[in-house]
Amino acid sequence: MKRRFSTFDEFWLHYVREHSKAETRKWHFVGVSLGLACLAGSVVTRHRWLALVAPIVGLAPGALSHFLIEKNTPLVEHPLWSLRADLLMWRKMLEGTMDDEVERAFDIEPRPVADPGVNMRTDGTLH
Repeated sequence: MKRRFSTFDEFWLHYVREHSKAETRKWHFVGVSLGLACLAGSVVTRHRWLALVAPIVGLAPGALSHFLIEKNTPLVEHPLWSLRADLLMWRKMLEGTMDDEVERAFDIEPRPVADPGVNMRTDGTLH
């Protein structure tokens, strides 16, 4: 089901909640860093192919982390907001404030209560 967002702030709250696991955020950081490095390398070396592969290199690690770690799907409904959010999360990770942002997102809208029939670890992951 496609969620509708009227502002980037609404989208950001959802984005942060969809990136609740630190490992997912780390893979996004790696991807964005590699993508930015490709773009910078393209400018410095004038090799256009680096700019062409930047989106693939930049998005693949994060996209895979959604399936393998977060167990959700990447947010593709709003590609420009997703790019903006990826870059904002990358900056917040550099600043060391992203963990606080995740806590703030769940303070605003708490995590759903687990079904008592589902076996959950204390870190909130299924096993």
